[in-house]
Amino acid sequence: QVQLVESGGGLVQPGGSLRLSCAASGFIFSRYAMRWYRQAPGKERELVASITAAGGTTNYADSVKGRFSISRDNAKNTVYLQMNSLKPDDTAVYFCNALAFPFVWGQGTQVTVSS
Repeated sequence: QVQLVESGGGLVQPGGSLRLSCAASGFIFSRYAMRWYRQAPGKERELVASITAAGGTTNYADSVKGRFSISRDNAKNTVYLQMNSLKPDDTAVYFCNALAFPFVWGQGTQVTVSS
């Protein structure tokens, strides 16, 4: 059974940083690309960042480029999202997702950027 468990969210002031983690299980993690999404209140879920199976290629939404960094540790079956220079517009629930299992979602982790 494919499972994704996100963690690391919280309340942070503008300009601050957070590191999100997503622990995956139930599939061969190292074979699949992974993505981070976010969903703000009243808005559709949007793709934030993606990383290939071996971690050699990453892509980012324009809104987070230069501030966020996606990485993975295939030995730990975990994907990370390092978020720097956070803005109030980054407030959302953040989810990870495996490209091969597009309909499997975790519970997400809440990120709130506010002074």
